[in-house]
Amino acid sequence: MDPTVKNWIATSNYDLRTAEAMLKAGRYLYVVFMCHLSVEKMLKGIIAHQQPETIPPKTHQLIFLAQKAQLELPEEFKDFIQHIDNVSVVTRYPDDLRKLAKEFNRAAAQRILSETRALLQWLRQCLKSEE
Repeated sequence: MDPTVKNWIATSNYDLRTAEAMLKAGRYLYVVFMCHLSVEKMLKGIIAHQQPETIPPKTHQLIFLAQKAQLELPEEFKDFIQHIDNVSVVTRYPDDLRKLAKEFNRAAAQRILSETRALLQWLRQCLKSEE
């Protein structure tokens, strides 16, 4: 596997472990942020694998990246990607931190982390099937 692709995967894994650490620390907004970042980097790794002559787009939009990677996402992952795309922006730039902290409590963060793990596992399988 190309070193660039390996690096995207490694940084995706690093970000997932950071999300797990943020959950343990009670920093739930950062769980969401790091989960989004982890998925983003895995999608960019898939794009880099498919198109080694190009640099993956400099965007945070997961739906766009999944389309660029030509993935046929199962419906539950389409819904999740849309959801995490929407909440990622809100958690990055909160208008009302207290209100947002109530919305993204431990249970919500755990749910997002769990769904992120499932999506990343599916994305890894997609990457392996292309080798």
